[in-house]
Amino acid sequence: MRISIVSLFPGMFESVFNDSIIKRAMDSNLVTIDYYNFRDYSLDPHKKVDDTPFGGGAGMLLMCQPIIDCINDIKTDDSLVVLLTPSGIPFKESIAYDLSKVKHLILICGHYEGFDERVKSVVDMELSIGDYVLTGGEIPAMVIVDAVTRLIPGVINEESHLNDSFSDPLVLDYPNYTKPRDFRGMLVPEVLLSGDHKKIDEWRKSQADLKTREVRPDLKS
Repeated sequence: MRISIVSLFPGMFESVFNDSIIKRAMDSNLVTIDYYNFRDYSLDPHKKVDDTPFGGGAGMLLMCQPIIDCINDIKTDDSLVVLLTPSGIPFKESIAYDLSKVKHLILICGHYEGFDERVKSVVDMELSIGDYVLTGGEIPAMVIVDAVTRLIPGVINEESHLNDSFSDPLVLDYPNYTKPRDFRGMLVPEVLLSGDHKKIDEWRKSQADLKTREVRPDLKS
């Protein structure tokens, strides 16, 4: 899989992606990540990429020309272009699964007050990672790359992500424990020590359902 990140600040990604699972995925050639600074595509003599909005208003808007020219330069027939914006559809695990099957994912990171609406003429999907506003799209891009990369076959053990929270859209993950069995009076539930896999599976399902109802009742509505 190839992931291309379009950003004014591509240097923000290197330290994040050069560690842990994502780095191993790149080293194993399961994913490649490249970066494009759309300022390089600006036709302005001073490489300007933003301007005031028509009709007035606070803040500066990203101009359409540098971004559209950048996307048109790098996209192929296999590309899916995603605009990261607070007005996009909420990002969730099922979308991460779908994106993990894409051959070439292009993520556009915004800044300032937003985008010229005409940028959307080259966009296939708009995504948001939550109902809040960040200073730019770089952190949302990191979130999406992390969530998508781990789902690419061969990156991690398949069982690990099949049992994750949100892999079943109705439940959170069940409680997990490791050694020691007794930590300062806090005990591991006896059922997990029983060796009875049927009972363990039933306990985990009931605990996942209980946790979901307590913490995220909206998932059960």
